[in-house]
Amino acid sequence: MLTLLSRRQSVCEGVSRRDLLKAGGAGLFGLSLPKLLAAEATQPATEGRAKSVIFMFLFGGPSQLETFDMKPDAPSKLRGPFHPIASRTPELRICEHLGRCAQVSDKFAVVRTMTHPHNDHSTAGHYVQTGHPWHIPIRGGFNATPKDWPSMGSVVEYATQQQTGTAGGDLPNYVVLPNYLGRLQEAGGLRRPGEYAGWLGPGFDPLTTAIDKKEVKDNPYFRNCNDDELNFQIQGLVTGQELTLDRLHTRGSLLNQFDDQLRTKTGNRAIDAYDRFQQRALSLVTSEKTRQALDIRRESAKLRDAYGRHLFGQSTLMARRLIEAGVRFATVHWDCVDGYSWDSHRSSHYLENHLIPGVDQALSALLTDLDERGLLDETLVVCLGEMGRTPQANDKWGRGHWSTLFPAVLAGAGIRGGTTYGRSDKDAAYPLDHPTSPEDLAATVFHALGIDPETRIADAQGRPVPIADGGEVLHALFA
Repeated sequence: MLTLLSRRQSVCEGVSRRDLLKAGGAGLFGLSLPKLLAAEATQPATEGRAKSVIFMFLFGGPSQLETFDMKPDAPSKLRGPFHPIASRTPELRICEHLGRCAQVSDKFAVVRTMTHPHNDHSTAGHYVQTGHPWHIPIRGGFNATPKDWPSMGSVVEYATQQQTGTAGGDLPNYVVLPNYLGRLQEAGGLRRPGEYAGWLGPGFDPLTTAIDKKEVKDNPYFRNCNDDELNFQIQGLVTGQELTLDRLHTRGSLLNQFDDQLRTKTGNRAIDAYDRFQQRALSLVTSEKTRQALDIRRESAKLRDAYGRHLFGQSTLMARRLIEAGVRFATVHWDCVDGYSWDSHRSSHYLENHLIPGVDQALSALLTDLDERGLLDETLVVCLGEMGRTPQANDKWGRGHWSTLFPAVLAGAGIRGGTTYGRSDKDAAYPLDHPTSPEDLAATVFHALGIDPETRIADAQGRPVPIADGGEVLHALFA
């Protein structure tokens, strides 16, 4: 068991790094410093095959019965309106609208028995992305809090910084695309829990990009997006048109004045610690490597078409660009937009015309692209939602929340493609064998990255806590 306990709560004389960042972050080029000061791009030596993870998160809860665990022999009120088709995986009953994935199913494994008791979007979203239950009860809240468990990506960020002993570099280790989860929802949006560093500290939050809607009722996941929209601006960063050299110099001068005042009050040790993060933010703003990595236009039109020109497809392609540039953990959200999402209570129309085909296109293109570039063997791909859907549909062929059974797709980094793991009952309601918890998923992700799932890190009170508490690695998935 490895314990990483070197996280410091203060930089000197009781002055916390967070306080310094809050004081200085108000002005640096429009940046939100605590969210941008992430980690070193240098990869540490590990025993796992995965150098990086692409985590495709289908928020809202895709139906197991309409995707990767169809029950064509069930009564009509259960089986749904879609039909299964043949794939390269003999035991896989895959939806007819996942035709591209069917052709590459030899590259991925399907876990059919993901399960947990938290039948709510925010609580389940936190659980699946962290491997730990949320401290807020169901319907007790919707937004992230500083008391949340750190996401898997934040743990990777933290572990990498501890291993390398630095927080420098052009790109962080953890990135979230295309927005923070909840940003495009109505009524001003939400900040859903699960993707942040929580009590680990804001310095281990992801770098998050921002893509806006065209208008109030617009859904960029359901249509092609043009290049003007797909600028993948860093969240909190002023636009390129506003960021002139004169402005950089002016901001730099203001920061120098701030630094001079800070030195007189806190001493050199504090300002030296602050300077490291200030320079980190500056490197993000001025780095040619960062600008190139976030420029989706550098990809060929043919490849962009293969991923799909919708927001999820282009964000998945951007995730591939970023892990190729050195990012270790890239999360891609298919978020809820004005109620239209994988939370498909209403009908199968959006599943058939947008949701399932969009994932089919992006996931199959990603696996093919990674394989052709020689990156699939060192990149773990995970694709799932936070829950499934009720076995019995309503009169509009929508389905309710159902957390006790849902599927997950895993590929790359030694995962045995063309396989399934676990069996569900005849109604796709409960696991018959090999129930798989979010803790198990987290342990498997960390194992693939060469991070011991029994590793302990210091919580907000300085106590060592396990990163995957009780989780079992799914060794059967690996070749």
